[in-house]
Amino acid sequence: MGVGEWDLRRLRVLRAVDECGTVTAAAERLRLSPSAASQQVSALARQVGAPMLEPYGRRVRLTPAARLVLRHADLVFGQLERAEAELAGYLHGEAGEVRVGAFATAIGGLLVPAVVRLRDAAPGLTVRVVEAEAAEAVRLLAAGDVDLALSLAVGPGGVDPRFVGTVLLEDPLDVALPPGHPLAGVPGLRLADLAEEPWIYGAAGPWREITRAACAEAGFAPERAHTAADWTAILAMVAAGLGVALVPRLASAGRGGGAAVRALPADLPARRVVAVVRAGTERTPPLRRVLAELAAVAATVQVE
Repeated sequence: MGVGEWDLRRLRVLRAVDECGTVTAAAERLRLSPSAASQQVSALARQVGAPMLEPYGRRVRLTPAARLVLRHADLVFGQLERAEAELAGYLHGEAGEVRVGAFATAIGGLLVPAVVRLRDAAPGLTVRVVEAEAAEAVRLLAAGDVDLALSLAVGPGGVDPRFVGTVLLEDPLDVALPPGHPLAGVPGLRLADLAEEPWIYGAAGPWREITRAACAEAGFAPERAHTAADWTAILAMVAAGLGVALVPRLASAGRGGGAAVRALPADLPARRVVAVVRAGTERTPPLRRVLAELAAVAATVQVE
């Protein structure tokens, strides 16, 4: 016959009696009356079907059955104490797991530095990185495959009630021109000056929309001559004279190669790097901690 559900209060009284030697002393430690402590031990004995205590001089000691129970109870108490410690860490954003979907330049420019900071400040918090294009990262978030997405936005846009977004960074867009291009050295270069150029950008996704939106703001629709999404490939094609391209500063820093990368101070086009979570999860302590570290890293990024 089973003993049914265990009552942790009874087990704690039994452990206190074992450590204190008397029911009265155990009751005092636990801030119970002696009769209440005695009732807990008696109830445990009835539940187990064997005595828990036996006289030992002027004190009491545990019976073999009680020692067997307490041996297992100590394992339970130890596990509960570890659970309490982990929960405390979780509630302070210092434990748990956060899965982050992010596009490549956000991984290198924002996410990796944030993970390094967290590794030192909150070693119990695990961040798992999933590389995905900006739009795919949001789809993974909607499907529940990641907990946070680093994506892109341009313009005010609409608000999707499924998500809560935070702008981390306004990343300026520069123009990459072939070496020796007549406009490469022109002061005050504007996007409109490049309206007749062949353009290189992706076939779909946020980056195509960002390129088109920036050019539309400048008064023209870019003619796409070549299709590419990888920044190394885009800059190589520009360097070879195949066309021009808008490139985010995070992606082009130190990677221009043979291309002439120029700022557009008169137009100031930019892409917004956003951190997105599912609505209702934004106050989860581990997510809040990761978002805070991403914001701290973003504040140090030099994109001027």
